[in-house]
Amino acid sequence: MQKWKTRHSEYLYETPFGNLRKEACELPDGQLIAPVYINEFEDWVNAVVLTKDQELVLVEQYRHGGGEFYLEVPAGKLEAEETGEVGILREVLEETGYTSLAPPVLLGDFMVNPAVQTNKIKTYLLVDAFKAQDPVLDATEELKTVLFGFAGFGSQLQSGEVKTQLFTAAAYYMAKDYLQEN
Repeated sequence: MQKWKTRHSEYLYETPFGNLRKEACELPDGQLIAPVYINEFEDWVNAVVLTKDQELVLVEQYRHGGGEFYLEVPAGKLEAEETGEVGILREVLEETGYTSLAPPVLLGDFMVNPAVQTNKIKTYLLVDAFKAQDPVLDATEELKTVLFGFAGFGSQLQSGEVKTQLFTAAAYYMAKDYLQEN
């Protein structure tokens, strides 16, 4: 197998939230395909946050693409020069007001959607979390912090009782596996 060759590339737009590139590519067999759209985003972090009482700290928010409210693990993009560990502690504190004195445990580092996106997501586990302050939200954020029992959350995911997205489901199951093994 061989990589595709980029024959032409141009930006359709560039914003603080991400960029969109349009490319023409040549496949290894010489076939040309165009347009190929690539979304450039900063890397993301998310975390399964567990309190000492084994409660899962989630945020509920409206997601316009899905047209609904979703329960999600706290998440966000990394700031310039920020490590994943620093970034996830900042995001969790900003979104939920929770923090932990235990260092974040890296559960995985994955490409989000390498077919059309350039960014990765690092998934962490924070244990023994506690409420340290009120959330400090961005002007465009409206979040509600919700606590769920960790042990039963998988059943709620599978039954459809909890409306969420793939990152939250994957993070939950990675955390569950990690905790069972350690």
